[in-house]
Amino acid sequence: MISALTVSSTLAQTPGATPSATTPGSPPPDIAPAARPGQAILTVSAQFSGNRKPVRSGLVWRVLSESADGSPPKIIARSNNAEPSFPLDPGIYLLHAAYGFASATKRVTLGPQGLTDRLSISAGGLSLAGSIGETPIAPNLLNFSVFVPLQGNSEGRLVASSVKSGELIRLPEGTYHIVSTYGDSNAIQRSDVRVESGQVTQATLHHRAAQVTLKLVAGPGGEAFAGTAFSVLTPGGDVIREAIGAFPQVILAEGDYVLIARQEGQVFSRDFKVEAGRDRDIEVIAR
Repeated sequence: MISALTVSSTLAQTPGATPSATTPGSPPPDIAPAARPGQAILTVSAQFSGNRKPVRSGLVWRVLSESADGSPPKIIARSNNAEPSFPLDPGIYLLHAAYGFASATKRVTLGPQGLTDRLSISAGGLSLAGSIGETPIAPNLLNFSVFVPLQGNSEGRLVASSVKSGELIRLPEGTYHIVSTYGDSNAIQRSDVRVESGQVTQATLHHRAAQVTLKLVAGPGGEAFAGTAFSVLTPGGDVIREAIGAFPQVILAEGDYVLIARQEGQVFSRDFKVEAGRDRDIEVIAR
């Protein structure tokens, strides 16, 4: 029996650990403005709380100032650099670092001599993939959703949807519930995955499904009739998928099904079985 999940972990920033260890399309490094007279330099960086390795990519920094009248803090500086330097007037600031869905905040006091400080972020990365047996599933056929389980609700709160295979998701350390959808029918796999701080967890969910091509033909191996309306049902009569065409392709979970084909007012049907990894044609004979 094949396990529903394969998991491996690498250091979050080990060279070559994952092609998405940097953020695609991220803005170019910021150029810090020169300090004006009377200003000091605040230099900041972040580390993973698990292994204390520096965070070298994927960070978004914000510096906020607190007002004396009690109004909400205001953002006065931003940066996407790993170790930015901010020229600021001496004073007290809130320093916020976001790493994907994880973040850390710290209050710092900047004196005339300047300050170098570091935040710890309890976060890691998650990269997802799917397979049929040992055969990888094409990324364009997979879609993932990531949930935080809640007490009494294993699926819990949605964190990220429409996640693609190989995409790096930066998450707070913890356990997540993953839902993998292969195709757009009922081929769905679920599993829980643990994300460790400072690690990239690479998880492959193993589907038991296959792609079938639906056809209405006059005889075995014959030419398919165009414009046929197909319905795929469970043995109990629940509709799983509907499609129109000469030979539409449908991805289905392993199991038993009933196929109904409608053509020019006539209705034809047959039972069929889907076996994991066995892609094939399902012909309905028009007679």
